[in-house]
Amino acid sequence: MSDVIEEKIKNYRTAPFDARFPNTNQTRNCFQNYLDFHRCNKALSDKGQDVAPCDWYQRVYKSICPMSWVAKWDDQIEAGSFPGKI
Repeated sequence: MSDVIEEKIKNYRTAPFDARFPNTNQTRNCFQNYLDFHRCNKALSDKGQDVAPCDWYQRVYKSICPMSWVAKWDDQIEAGSFPGKI
C-alpha cells in the first residue's frame, strides 16, 4: 500500500507558472485551462485522433480549480447553458 502512495506522490504535478496569468488570483487561469481541455478534446476527437495530449490541461485545471466549480461547469455543459465557447 505504501508503494502506491509513494508512486502517486512521485508522479504528482501541480500547475506550472503561466505568464498569461502572473497575478495571485488564478481564477482566469482555472477557467482558461478548463476551456482548453474541452476544446482540445473536441478538436482531436472530431479528427479521430488520440485525446491523450489534452490530459495536461485537465491536470492543470484540476490542481487549480475548486471541484465545485468544475462540477457546476460540467452540469452546465450537459444542460447546454455553459457560458464559454467550446
